[in-house]
Amino acid sequence: MKALSSYSKQILQALDEVSTPEKSKSSQRYFPQGVQCLGATAPDIKLIISQFHREHNDLTPNEVLEITESLLANAQYNEEFLVAFGLINKFVKKHYDDDLLLRFQYWLEHYADNWSLVDDLCLKSIYQFLMARPHLIDKMQHWAHSEVPWCRRASNVVWVKFVNRKIGKHIYCLDPLLVFKQCSLLIADEDEFVQKSVGWLLKVTAAHHHDSVVAFLKNKRHIMPRATVRYAVEKMDKDCRADILDYT
Repeated sequence: MKALSSYSKQILQALDEVSTPEKSKSSQRYFPQGVQCLGATAPDIKLIISQFHREHNDLTPNEVLEITESLLANAQYNEEFLVAFGLINKFVKKHYDDDLLLRFQYWLEHYADNWSLVDDLCLKSIYQFLMARPHLIDKMQHWAHSEVPWCRRASNVVWVKFVNRKIGKHIYCLDPLLVFKQCSLLIADEDEFVQKSVGWLLKVTAAHHHDSVVAFLKNKRHIMPRATVRYAVEKMDKDCRADILDYT
């Protein structure tokens, strides 16, 4: 394999070629706290990843993982992190061992600095990884204890696609008691984006365990941020929403 720097340089050049100030300004509107954006769109990033794999189809999965690690260690812009995460997506189902989960945690705690990086990693890379390893789906509970809020957010986001998910010939059903235990743990979290992830996970869980989620919300609504409760009941019928929210 060539030097890691040569692959990184090629990717960064490709990003630079498709980035514009206009696209950067458009991306910034999703990040009121501010994020460094080059100005490449999601389709741009997808195309760069596809082209890279076509041009370097001789690279092994472990070599691509090395390139990802190199990119992450030196990345400055949001799009650089997104490309780095995306490079391994084609390999995560059939390659790497269970210890990749430890790398995912490290990336969340050291490289993620906004909700889009958390959600992209969880809903693409980690999702594909877990689809091939359902025995690991409930093994991220300790992420909720992380000192890094982005990792705490990920502990919920990583589950939203597995509340009820067909995997092969079977349906994987995440135990709602695990959901409630984790949401209870994070119910007083001061981070806005962790709170949004609590509401999101409860909302998705309610689609399959409606009565249990309603009971949980009624029991916890007095100590939950109202915005979190509102997000959790967003898909419920009008009367149910009003009943849960009528506690002031």
